[in-house]
Amino acid sequence: MQEVGWTEMKYGTRADYHGLNAAFEEHARGALVDNLFNLLGLLKGPNLGYQCDRYSHSLQSGTRALRNGEPVDFVVGALLHDIADGFAPENHSDAAAALLAPYVDDETHWVIKHHGIFQGYYYFHHFDGDRDARERYQDSPFYDRCVDFCAEYDQNCFDPSYDVMELEEFRPLVVEVFSRPSRVAGVAY
Repeated sequence: MQEVGWTEMKYGTRADYHGLNAAFEEHARGALVDNLFNLLGLLKGPNLGYQCDRYSHSLQSGTRALRNGEPVDFVVGALLHDIADGFAPENHSDAAAALLAPYVDDETHWVIKHHGIFQGYYYFHHFDGDRDARERYQDSPFYDRCVDFCAEYDQNCFDPSYDVMELEEFRPLVVEVFSRPSRVAGVAY
C-alpha cells in the first residue's frame, strides 16, 4: 500500500482507511497466532515455587481440556487463560478474556474473565481472604462451568510429570478460533 499523505487521522479519506485496514488486516491476521505463541512463551522461566513454570501450566491446561473433549473455544481458552500473567499480573483474567473476547463464545469468555476469583477458592483463605468470593456469581449461567474449569483445568495443572502436548499441536485450533470475524461490535477487522 502507498503511504497516506497526512499525519493526522482527521484528514483521512474513505479510500485511505480502506487501504489502511486492508494492510493492517493482512499484517495483523498473518502474525496473530505467532504473536500469541510468542506471548505465551514469555511464561517460560522460573517456577516461582511451583513444580512447573506458567508455560507448562498453560500447556497442561490446554492438553487436559482437549483430551477431555472440550469444544475448541474452551480448549483455546484453557491454553491461553494465563497468557496475561507476564504483563497484567493484577488483572490477568480480565486481560486474557479481553484478548479472547472477539473470537470465542460467551461461555468461554466469561469463564476466562472470572477464573482468577474462582481459582481463589483453593487459596484465598490462606491469606485470610474469602475463598467463597466466587459465590457472588452464583446466578450466572456459567458459574458451574467456571467452577469446573478451575477444578479440571487450572488448580491441578502444576504436575511436571503430566504428558503435555507441544504448543505447535494446538496451532490448528488457535488458527481456527483467531481466524474468525470479530464478534466485537463496530470492529471492521
